[in-house]
Amino acid sequence: MEIFLIKLLQFMLAISILVLLHEGGHFFFARLFGVRVEKFYLFFDPWFHLFEFKSKKSGTAYGMGWLPFGGYCKISGMIDESFDTEQMAQPVQPWEFRAKPAWQRLLIMLGGVLVNFFLALFIYSMVLFHWGDTYVKVKDMTGGMKFNTEAKALGFEDGDILLGTEKGEFKTFDADMFRDLATAQRVDLMRQGKKMSLALPGNLDLLSMFKSSPPFAMILIPNVIDSVMPNTPAAKAGLQAGDKIVAFAGKPIASQNDFNYEKARMGDILAAATTKADSAKVLNTSISFVHQGDSVVNTAQVQLAADLTMGMAFNNPMPNYKQTHVEYGFFESFPAGAAYGMKVLKGYVGDMKYLFSADGAKSLGGFGAIGSLFPATWDWHMFWLMTAFLSIVLAFMNILPIPVLDGGHVLFLLYEMITRRTPSEKFMVRAEYIGLALLIGLMVLANLNDVLRAIGYL
Repeated sequence: MEIFLIKLLQFMLAISILVLLHEGGHFFFARLFGVRVEKFYLFFDPWFHLFEFKSKKSGTAYGMGWLPFGGYCKISGMIDESFDTEQMAQPVQPWEFRAKPAWQRLLIMLGGVLVNFFLALFIYSMVLFHWGDTYVKVKDMTGGMKFNTEAKALGFEDGDILLGTEKGEFKTFDADMFRDLATAQRVDLMRQGKKMSLALPGNLDLLSMFKSSPPFAMILIPNVIDSVMPNTPAAKAGLQAGDKIVAFAGKPIASQNDFNYEKARMGDILAAATTKADSAKVLNTSISFVHQGDSVVNTAQVQLAADLTMGMAFNNPMPNYKQTHVEYGFFESFPAGAAYGMKVLKGYVGDMKYLFSADGAKSLGGFGAIGSLFPATWDWHMFWLMTAFLSIVLAFMNILPIPVLDGGHVLFLLYEMITRRTPSEKFMVRAEYIGLALLIGLMVLANLNDVLRAIGYL
């Protein structure tokens, strides 16, 4: 429960910051061009609000709603998700959105997206300035990687150390590395101390590389036990720190990766069990191990907990790998932060094409998926990195040419500027309804996926 609350608080704080500044971008340009802003709200307020105060000078009502799904800036004389047709039926006033030239209205609509985009670059810059950039290069992961069947069919072997492709050296073991692998014609690697290259097709399916079980490549973790908790299934089976696991549930084990895969497979069997006897068969299994400094294989029966835990941890090689740390001065941080942010944006935009597939639609996540991205402990470094990422996501999603979103309004304004014709009010209202229905449908799908994943259906 504590972890859930920490993640929730981080998510709510990040979203609040981003929404306030996004709507603040619209507010800034609206006031700059003399357009009245009727309401400026954090969160939505159907039926009632938590608090509100009205500025006597500007006439703007500032407040907080009770529905924590975003916020809004209601601009006078504009057809938006409020569908205030009564106001639009009145004569045009000089302080209304619709009374302003198209280029001013365009900047008002782009204000939120611009703020989110440049905010992300600024956050990335300040993160690099304050913390620098600390990471383990892929080539310094001397224990190598664990590959699945599809990867091995291309020539990869367990223990290979990935170096890079014809596009350059890999930096970190992350999504960018997989993107490079998916489109590469050649990959360079170290195998048993020798540098070599493998030919790649250049058109690997990135989504399947991530979603396959096991994934295309993982950091290889040795099958050596680091610690054993007392009075646990592992301790009762005779396991000790330094022992090497060689088999589990009758399957050979060469790494922690193999062990985790077998546990996941057993979890699927356990989920499908219909009787207590079937569950008991899964939970009562065997484990084979070799004591440190010995060669004799010991086999013991082990009674797993209901969640398949055993009460032991494996040696994690990551803390022992060489770390690379880069410091940035104040002025150096801005181009570095801009480059970092552009790389994140490029990767995110490139991955959007996978949403138009069946697997891509299943991978869509809602508020739960977004919240789970935050760390289980309060970490300001990770918080700001996640906030910057969400700011980029918010900027990109809002610029999509969907009515109701900023991008939809931008599309209609560009049409007006090019053709010198203004779309009719009836058309704009209908477009808003269609866009709102589409947006609600996507939100329902995304959050439904979260629920289905939580109960094990995805």
